Amino acid sequence: MKKKSALLLAAALGLTTIAGVSVQSASAQVEAQKYLVVFKSTDSLPAGYETLIAQSGGQVTRKLDKLGVVEVTSVNPNFLSTVQASSLVQDAARENVAMPEEVAGEVMEFDAEASAAVNTGSADLYKRYQWDIKQVTGNEAAWALPGGTGKAADGKDIVVAVIDTGIDYNHPDLKKNYLYGKSFVPGISDPIDQKGHGSHVAGSIAANGRVMGVGPDLKLASYRVFGPTGGAATSDIAAALMAAADDNVDVVNMSLGGYDWFQDPSYATKEIVADVRMFNRAIQYAINKGVTVVGSAGNNGVDLSSPGKLSKESGDNGATHRSPSSQTLIRTASNGEATNRAWYSNYGVGKIDVTAPGGDYGLDYVNGGLPNGLKRCYSTVPGGYAWYIGTSMAAPKTAALAGLIIAKHGKDTLSPAQVKHLIQTSAVDINKPGYDADSGFGLINAVNALK
Repeated sequence: MKKKSALLLAAALGLTTIAGVSVQSASAQVEAQKYLVVFKSTDSLPAGYETLIAQSGGQVTRKLDKLGVVEVTSVNPNFLSTVQASSLVQDAARENVAMPEEVAGEVMEFDAEASAAVNTGSADLYKRYQWDIKQVTGNEAAWALPGGTGKAADGKDIVVAVIDTGIDYNHPDLKKNYLYGKSFVPGISDPIDQKGHGSHVAGSIAANGRVMGVGPDLKLASYRVFGPTGGAATSDIAAALMAAADDNVDVVNMSLGGYDWFQDPSYATKEIVADVRMFNRAIQYAINKGVTVVGSAGNNGVDLSSPGKLSKESGDNGATHRSPSSQTLIRTASNGEATNRAWYSNYGVGKIDVTAPGGDYGLDYVNGGLPNGLKRCYSTVPGGYAWYIGTSMAAPKTAALAGLIIAKHGKDTLSPAQVKHLIQTSAVDINKPGYDADSGFGLINAVNALK
């Protein structure tokens, strides 16, 4: 919790660089850092920005012109102080990196036996293992309601974009609902999943085979931002979110590293302000285009409503914030089968909208007993099936529910705010009466939302 920069995070992850690339000079190896420059203009790049960047010793490597942001590479150690002095600039900082959302110490457990017969059976693994999908759908009752499977009455596809490690579009339980994919990973054009995280998320949304998703007729689009290893630059993720919005998807799911670029306890506040502003602009860009944006709450098991406490835990003074300032994102916490807050799930008054099943090892384990692996979430991965836990597994169920609501009412009919309101008001109140820090407005419920 005392890491102070993306470079130290890189060392912890065993990566050679995160914030930049190495450039060989005549006298020594100089590291070219990557920076984000956020201009005061929120939807365009100001006149003279190129001259400013060049005179500050930087080179523009990506333009997010609709957000008023550029990514810059520079070997000038004074680049930040120089560019920040401009009246055109709101914030500038080193670009950070997000990781796929994972629980510390946990790994996917591949089900070798079921995966050896991946093409056989019909919903047999759903019936055996997927308590989480049953919890959201009311033991399939939602599938009998209008829009309940994700099929819209007007016949239009309801598309959920998965910004993640990609999707295994060859998986027999996913390929029926897979529409298309795009890669935002430098040097990789194929949107296929090489890690497993994105396919597990996609299966929770719209699998239809041996396992089932919350909306087995929803359509999937892969916006790949992670390679087979390592993380993704935040400008890559923002670019993927904007592209999904431009493609007129209905919902976006982001189960990304606990939003490490949002004032994570691992970073000092000053190191992430530019990332925060850029990503908040990207979220708002998508929402303004009618996209419902869903994100995971994070797996640090900390109270997000106490910025000062988080800063103290990470060895800093001042305030540390995990969530984006935009209240239009649907933040999803994680619960176990017993509707308890999963031990790893972040929480906090004003920081959690709803909870959804993300799995754990059962209440006996939480109370010091033996773990029950069947209390985890079961879904698709490349080559078969696996168990996993995390708010990554909770968020896509909320994203799928958003898709079902849209399917019921019609594509491009409801605003994202209306979709969010329906998800919140239809949630089942658990834990403390009313809104609470652990579950927000409650446990998502597709039956209630579609009545």
